[in-house]
Amino acid sequence: MTNVKEILAKNLKENRRRLGITQPELAERAGMSTQYLAMIEIARKFPTADILNQLAAALEINPHELFSVSVSPERVIEQLQQAILGAIDKRLDNLDQTIENALEKVIEKRCADVHLPGGNFSQKQ
Repeated sequence: MTNVKEILAKNLKENRRRLGITQPELAERAGMSTQYLAMIEIARKFPTADILNQLAAALEINPHELFSVSVSPERVIEQLQQAILGAIDKRLDNLDQTIENALEKVIEKRCADVHLPGGNFSQKQ
């Protein structure tokens, strides 16, 4: 499981890149050293609440967004595929049951058509 330092590091990098700014530019905007920012971005240091607020402001996001865990597009696609396949399987099971029931009725009808008293069967001519 990913820890909070790694989540913060990933979100800092992604948001910094989204704005198209370098580490030195973000560090300047947030009022800290580039070295300290670099340590946060590799999950070696964890900033105080005040610094988190400064980073969020510099990145033009809400502070809680520094800790959001997003699902990758690949994972979303995988989840959708699983849901679709599950729905298809369920429909196929229902279809199988419907076909089975219909066949049973046809067989019962055919057997009733050829059934003679006393349990004997004969072919219709």
